[in-house]
Amino acid sequence: MTHDAPSVSTALSPAPASEQGSTPTTAPAPSAGRLIGIDLARGLAVFGMYAAHVGPDPSEGGPLGFVLELARGRSSALFALLAGFSLVLITGRPHPRTGRAGRQAVGRILIRSVVLVVLGFALTALDTDVDVILAFYGLIFLAVLPLYRLRVRTLAAIGVASALVMPQVLYVIRQSIDNGSWADTVIGRDPLARISDTDGLIELLFTGEYPVLTWMPFMIVGMVVARLDLGPAKVRTRLALTGGGLAVLGYGGSWLALRLVPDAQATIAAATDGDSAASAWWSDTVGYLTDGTPATWLLVAAPHSQTTFSILGNTGAALLVVTACVAVTARMPRVTRLATPVAAVGMISLTAYVLHILAIHVVGMEEETGPALIALLAFIATAMLLATAWTRRFRRGPLEYLLHATTRVARHIK
Repeated sequence: MTHDAPSVSTALSPAPASEQGSTPTTAPAPSAGRLIGIDLARGLAVFGMYAAHVGPDPSEGGPLGFVLELARGRSSALFALLAGFSLVLITGRPHPRTGRAGRQAVGRILIRSVVLVVLGFALTALDTDVDVILAFYGLIFLAVLPLYRLRVRTLAAIGVASALVMPQVLYVIRQSIDNGSWADTVIGRDPLARISDTDGLIELLFTGEYPVLTWMPFMIVGMVVARLDLGPAKVRTRLALTGGGLAVLGYGGSWLALRLVPDAQATIAAATDGDSAASAWWSDTVGYLTDGTPATWLLVAAPHSQTTFSILGNTGAALLVVTACVAVTARMPRVTRLATPVAAVGMISLTAYVLHILAIHVVGMEEETGPALIALLAFIATAMLLATAWTRRFRRGPLEYLLHATTRVARHIK
């Protein structure tokens, strides 16, 4: 199965100006309802997801293989972080909405979450080789929504705590599922599982490729970033240093642990189907677990390993990309103009994601390097062309319009 999928830019669509906070103190609300740098980061994440789904296999090696491997896993983490950013835009930036406005904002998030879950399962039913992430993201929005009124320091502390604790909790729960029958009982009584022909909530929470427990930290960090004023260079510098530090701590910590803990690499190699465990500190080439999950798996930082090291490293990488994109759009107008097609894709990321799944369903996925590279370039070029043409006339993408329309009923909340 392939990984990487988009978050849901604004819960998959950038929030309009009318849905944002008004008093520009901590983090001024972006003009015209959006931050171009954030859209640029979303666009890059979309392309990273395309690379994971239709691009050449990174095992081909060389500079291209290295770049493609960087995209795997880290693109979905970047989208998750940006989804947290978008949640704050909807519920109030810089100050969380309260009273009726707050209840309406919560209502919009709840409706969006339900739509994403439904859409995610619908795309999964197409039976492509893509691990569709939308249903997971819809549930993660619900999980982090109660935190939207918390202060930045409190949010940051919860983000750190969840990154440190949740992977271990998930490991224990997965061991319990593997060694017991309670999960089968829950699945048998879960109406979502029966309707979708999946493992339902058990899959979304624990056993899927993007379990809620270990993907919450990305969204929480995105909520923290959204509360910051990204305009001043010193704020961006601190954010970049934080991202770099987390990347070193996550990937570097895993690299060190795998070499210091006796027999760690040998144990991981015996339990996975990859070529070598030596890459487990940063790459999915370590392969999938095939013989249970040894405790030493908690030492790896492969993008989809659901470990503390993985969350720290991927969060750091996502922060570096966001900081770079915001800095470029703030200080390099010529580069920003050249990157407009990429930002346009970010503006309609839900549409871009769903259309690429539909295209894969229709034409399939290439496996040979040459055709796969051509397919990847074709996907990217087509997305930029369509997104640029569309956003010149409309504020939202087609599916973003539909998503926004479904949330309008929240205006009736008293």
